[in-house]
This record gives sequence, C-alpha cells and structure tokens, in this order.
Amino acid sequence: MNHLLYALRKLNPFVLWRSPVTFVVEVGSAFTTVLAVLRPSVFAWAVTIWLWLTVVFANLAEAVAEGRGKAQADSLRRARRDTTARRLVGDGEEEVPASALRPGDTVVVEAGQIIPGDGDVVEGIASVDESAVTGESAPVIRESGGDRSAVTGGTRVLSDRIVVRITQKPGESFLDRMIALVEGANRQKTPNEIALTILLASLTLVFLLAVATVQPLAIYSAAGRPSTVDGVTLTADGVTGIVLVSLLVCLIPTTIGALLSAIGIAGMDRLVRRNVLAMSGRAVEAAGDVDTLLLDKTGTITLGNRQASDLLPAAGTTAAELAEAAHLSSLADDTPEGRSIVTLASRDTAAVDATYVPFSAQTRMSGVDLPRRSIRKGAASAVLKWVHDNGGSTSEAVRSTVDTIATHGGTPLVVAEHVPGGPARTLGVIHLKDVVKPGMRERFDALRRMGIRTVMITGDNPLTARAIAAEAGVDDFLAEATPEDKLALIRKEQEGGRLVAMTGDGTNDAPALAQADVGVAMNSGTSAAKEAGNMVDLDSDPTKLIEIVAIGKQLLITRGALTTFSVANDIAKYFAIIPAIFAAVYPGLDALNVMRLASPASAVLSAVAFNALVIVALIPLALRGVRYSPGDAASLLRRNLLVFGLGGLVAPFVGIKLIDLVVQFVPGIV
Repeated sequence: MNHLLYALRKLNPFVLWRSPVTFVVEVGSAFTTVLAVLRPSVFAWAVTIWLWLTVVFANLAEAVAEGRGKAQADSLRRARRDTTARRLVGDGEEEVPASALRPGDTVVVEAGQIIPGDGDVVEGIASVDESAVTGESAPVIRESGGDRSAVTGGTRVLSDRIVVRITQKPGESFLDRMIALVEGANRQKTPNEIALTILLASLTLVFLLAVATVQPLAIYSAAGRPSTVDGVTLTADGVTGIVLVSLLVCLIPTTIGALLSAIGIAGMDRLVRRNVLAMSGRAVEAAGDVDTLLLDKTGTITLGNRQASDLLPAAGTTAAELAEAAHLSSLADDTPEGRSIVTLASRDTAAVDATYVPFSAQTRMSGVDLPRRSIRKGAASAVLKWVHDNGGSTSEAVRSTVDTIATHGGTPLVVAEHVPGGPARTLGVIHLKDVVKPGMRERFDALRRMGIRTVMITGDNPLTARAIAAEAGVDDFLAEATPEDKLALIRKEQEGGRLVAMTGDGTNDAPALAQADVGVAMNSGTSAAKEAGNMVDLDSDPTKLIEIVAIGKQLLITRGALTTFSVANDIAKYFAIIPAIFAAVYPGLDALNVMRLASPASAVLSAVAFNALVIVALIPLALRGVRYSPGDAASLLRRNLLVFGLGGLVAPFVGIKLIDLVVQFVPGIV
C-alpha cells in the first residue's frame, strides 16, 4: 500500500517530466480525461482509466525499487545515535557532542562505548562490533599502524581502549552517505541511462509526429463513408482523439520507459544486499563493462594466511642464529606473515638500544638496527640488493633455496645482517606457505568466457608469482609490485581503451583505487582507501570483486533485454491497432488483422490494457534482474534476441487476444 501511495504522489508533472515517455503518457491521459468528460461513453472512460493505470504502474515500478532502499535506510537510521565524545585536549579530555567533532580531532573510546565518528585508529587495538553497518554479528579487530585502522561512527567498541583521529565532518559520515545512497537521495542517472532516455524521447517524438498525421488521414478516409466503424469514429471528434492517444501510447516505448529507473535502482540494491556500497550508478555500470580485473594474490586468489613454516640457514649460520635474526627483524613487521615468523622463531630476545625498521610496501623489508649490527628480513630481491649495496655477495646455495621455494608456489623471505666495517651476508631463508583457494581456476575460466582478462598482483618474486598464477589459472601477473607499479599497470591498460577494476585496503592502494574505473575499497582498510574507491565492501572480502562484475553485467543485460522486449512489443501492438481501425475503410489492411479481434473498439482497449499490465508483469524481472550466466558477447546477444526479442513479438498477440475475449462481453464496448 505504501508503494501504491508513493506511486500516486509521483503523478505530479513537475516530478514526472524527468521521465519523458511516462510524462507523455500522463499528458495523453489528462487529454483523454477531458474528452471522456465532454463525450462520455463506456469506451472513452475505459481507455482513460487504463491510460492512467499505465502511468501509475510506471511509477509503481520505481516506487517498489526505491522502497527496498528506504527500508534499509530506516534500519541504518536506527543504528545512528547521538553520542558524546571524549575529545583529547592537551594532556586532558573534554566531553563534547559527537556533532561538534571536526576532522583532525582525536577522541578516546573504551570498551562499551560508541565510536562517535568516522576516523582512523592512531593508538591501541580493540575488538569492534560493526553489525550496525555490515549486519555481521562477529566482532572485528581494529588497530593502529596497519591497513585495518579505519573505524565507522555508530559502531561499538567491545574491548580495550583506542584513540581515534576523526576524518569526516558531521553529516558526511560513512553512515550518512550509506543512508543517502541506499534510499536513492543522491542517485543520478548514469551516462548509459541518459543516452537511452534521449533515445526513448526521440522515438516518442517520432511516433508523436507519425500519429499526428493519422487524424487528417482518418478525416480524408472517412469522407463520404460511415463515420463510425464498430464504435470507433474516424472523424475529428472526441473519440478519434482518444483513439489517437491510445495509438500513441501503445507505439511509444512505454515498457522500458517505465522500468528504466527501477532497473538502475535494483542494480545498486543487489550490491547493497551483498554488503557492497556503490558510490554511484556509474560504478555499477562500469563493473559490467570491465575488461581487466586486477586481483591481489594474498587473501583473494590464495587463502591469505601465509605462515612461516620453516627456517633454512645458509652455510656458516646455525639454526639458532637465523631464528634470533628472523625474530628481531620481524618485531616491527605488523603483517600476518611477520607475526607468524615471530611465533615460529619464538625467541625471548631483548634488544637493547634497538632502532626498529617497520615493514613497508615500498622497501618490502623490515628490520632492526643494533649498536653493532643491522638485520634485514624481506622479499628476496630487496634483501639481496641490500646485501650487495653493503658490500656483500650471495651464495649460489641461497639463490637455489629461494628458487626452489618459489618454483613450488611458496614465498621465500631472506634474512641478512651487516656488521659495520665488514660486508653484509645472508643468514638464511624463511619459507612462507600459501594455498590457492578451491574453485579459483573455474571462476577465472568463467571470467575468461566473459572476455575479462585477469591479472594477479603480488609482492612475491616472479618465480613464486608464476607458480601461483599457473595453478590459479589467471591470464597474467605482476610480481614484486609496488604502489607505483599498480598505478602504472592500470594506466597502461586504460590507454588501450580497457576498463579496469581492482580492490585495495591500504593508504598505498589509494592512488590505484582512484585511477581504476571500478575501485573497491575494503571497509576494514584505511580512510584514504575508502575515499579513493567508488565502491566499499563492508565484508572486506577481496574475492567479492568477481561478484561485483557479475552484478554489473546483469544490470546491463537486464536493461538491454527489457529494451529489446519493449521495442518488439511496440511492433506487435502495431498489428493489433492499425488494421483493426482502418480495415473497414481500407479492406486491404484486413490481411494484417491476424488477431481477428472482436471490433476496433475492443482492439484499442485490449491493446491499452495489455500495455499497462505488461509493465506490472515485468516489475519482478526488472528488480530481480535477468539471469546471467558467463559467456561471450555473441551468445548473450543471441539469447537476448531469441528470448526477449521473439518473446516481445509473441506476447502481445497472445495477451491482447485474451483480453479481447474478455472485453467483448463488456456492455458498450462492442
């Protein structure tokens, strides 16, 4: 009932003019209403009612689509609550309303308290309940100094204490933007929608001019003949006006004009239901047109829990020495791999006067500088370069160990040390193991059938990358990738006219996310990553990028399929109305009257009724989307033409004939 009331409110012409086809139907409905009042008849009022129902049903499609978003928005509003914040000022704290916070403010949040605004954790680690935003009841860990530092206002801290630096102004928080997007307040037409709207408006204008010429033809044709044929007048009186409006409404693309907006809204809604927030409809469309998919290896193609499994000392180094060096050099490495090395080495080493070197994507190393030596651990190429830069050399045995691990799909990390006054030397190799996720090869095969090229991005050396790429079945890989390498690869792909999609979660991914046509930021990532991307995955699942592409393609296919159906419908309805109206005047047209409808009046009314009812019948399909299965463009086009083109031609013949069988029993029509 709420959807119907909303559809009735949208009858306002100042709202409806944004949909040119539906607006023309409304103007025609108003015109036939005047004619029905001046020259009342059962036929005139029946046609008028069905014309108004056509407008209402067109609005209903959009109302149902928007209704889903409004329900989600109401749920999010209930999650948003006014809170107070403990803002840090100097060496103390002050309590202020959350609405008084500004970007750059730092606040303290402890167990049981609500995070007052969007920001990044700059101190501490805590378990956070984000179910208000993601719907996931399991708590997540948010900590400073990594790629899982972003927190969302309105979520609750369950344990420990964190200090948060606010990054958003009041009213512009992530929750506020989610509410605006899911209820459609900020929805703008995408370029494809605008182009299709212009095409539909052009077709409507062409048919308007064509139908306008029918009235003079009707007057001329009726000269010297009976003016009325089975209740439909062929002169310039009121009934002729109703017939002409009916003809216009049945010939213009009312079906796709009514469903176009609903298809776009439903596409974004399908993403929201999978916990993906699209910042614009353009991003959803771009996902459907993606040519190249950039996927991180760790956590996307592989299980992501690379763990240190073995320490392989070099000649002249004991296992204890390698374990100590691996432990010390990994203390500043906050990555899961670094923590696994600390666990494997399990040394109680207490370094005095140590300067720790944290791991970074640029150096691909971590380490420690002690008073009498420096230790580095990291990617083989980076550490070996560090050894050479400090006067050392690498033995063939170490290189062989690195190559053997990499060839078998593992990740080798090299540990080295440098004592001032002497050459640097390698101490050994750490073996990290990772496993390709089950079913990835089949998924990449499906993407290949869609015409999408997949590229694996990894910081591993080329041998490891090649082994994993071959096992997973990706088309290409980028090894030892830095943020600059990712950005360069995206630009190179785009220069070739291809659309690129990628995922990321860290600040160093922000430039590439901003450059990509579809940039999916992980909700667990940094604020910089979420600002740079045009989609945010609330579940922080990198593999969801593949689902996003499928949803984008489903949106485009649904729009194309229903456009095909609508145009085919209009062609079929032509054979229902024109022959029935003019067959008595031009007997030769009777050959086209294949439906053998009861009378011209019944033909017009049946066509108008079918035109309205088919919109209602297609609303579920527009909201659910046409079923999509991976395939090449030629097979998808063939299926589209067979199912929706042929179906659009056949359905009106069946539907109009069935309605005619009912209408002919209505008194005053035949």
